[in-house]
Amino acid sequence: MTNSLAGRVVFLGVILLAAWLGTASGEDLEWIDTMRAAQKALNESRYADAEQFLRTAVHEAEKFPPGDRRFDLSFNGLAKVLYSQGKYDEAERSYLQAVAVLEKKLGPGHLRVAQSLNGLALIYQMQGKYKEAEPLFGRSLTISEKVLGPEHPDVADSLNNLGSVYNSQSRFTEAESAYLRALAILEKVYGPHHVNVASTLNNLGVVYNSEGKPVEAEQLLQRALRIREAALGSKHADVAASLDNLGAVYNVQGKPVEAERLLKRALAIQEGIRGPAHPEVAITLGLLGASYEAQGRLNEATGVIERGLAIWERFLGPNDIRVAATLSRLARIYGAEGKYGAAESLLKRSLVLQESRGSNSPELLMDLESYATLLRKMDRGLEAIDIEARAEAIRAEHPTASVPKRAAGPQ
Repeated sequence: MTNSLAGRVVFLGVILLAAWLGTASGEDLEWIDTMRAAQKALNESRYADAEQFLRTAVHEAEKFPPGDRRFDLSFNGLAKVLYSQGKYDEAERSYLQAVAVLEKKLGPGHLRVAQSLNGLALIYQMQGKYKEAEPLFGRSLTISEKVLGPEHPDVADSLNNLGSVYNSQSRFTEAESAYLRALAILEKVYGPHHVNVASTLNNLGVVYNSEGKPVEAEQLLQRALRIREAALGSKHADVAASLDNLGAVYNVQGKPVEAERLLKRALAIQEGIRGPAHPEVAITLGLLGASYEAQGRLNEATGVIERGLAIWERFLGPNDIRVAATLSRLARIYGAEGKYGAAESLLKRSLVLQESRGSNSPELLMDLESYATLLRKMDRGLEAIDIEARAEAIRAEHPTASVPKRAAGPQ
């Protein structure tokens, strides 16, 4: 299972209007109407329309007095929609602005600060900045627990987010603990079949698959999918996320045909909502490529993984560490097709990116072993010996480390 999928925290699109609906004065009505339109667009996965409405709401909110609740509702809503469209730099700026203003007006321990911290941390996580994301999630959790108590749904949301950043770093035991606590809170508050429970079921299923528990993972992911389809309809972005994760489990279980069926459906949903060149589309393409590869359909695998690589490079840049997983997977397929020169070029790129981490990671070990195998196929045995020796040194340094499963998207 991919870390990127585990880190995929789906925004539910809930923009809190209750404090204003029914009590608004005439001067508030334009802001309220705009936020209602944004919420409707977001519920229907019309992210571009939601963005325009929320930009209008931000413009209106800037006219309100300092510290007005509508300010952070507007800025956080806009940041969430920008995130959902893959506009991470813009989303980060929006959250940073909201955090700075709220800390100044309300103090660093205010609940509204915690909500903006969560959003900012999600952006950092998607950018692979886990060291920056984790303390923000932790601070948000601390504020929420202090203000709301340990069993509030907002605390569960913070636990979900903290679990996701743990999972992104392969800290599965910590992630599982956070998700289980979140699930207990949400099931107590909403019941076991509520849509707000589905995200945690999804995240916990991803962790179980990463821990080598595919049967338990499948059960949770199927449950999450059923809840989301019943509550949201069959063509919602959250349904596509569940299909992705369940398809990934079937890939791991050696059921690539079943995985392909789900992943094609997920791809159609994602492309319909987000367009053909979005990071969520790239995640699905990577998983679909794994399904094709397992079926020996290498040409089809090459096509979808190349397309996914182009998307990741567009959004992250060609030298981002999270591009390495896709480079390695594509290199493996090229090697299987006898395209040794192309495979070597990609593996060298991936190795440079892995080495930029500054540590002997399991991913680096996997790339080294793949490169040594490729060199032997190219009758370059002496070079392979040097690479194998380096790989053995890493294994000796980390004897209990396991070689990871290749991800479908960024790490």
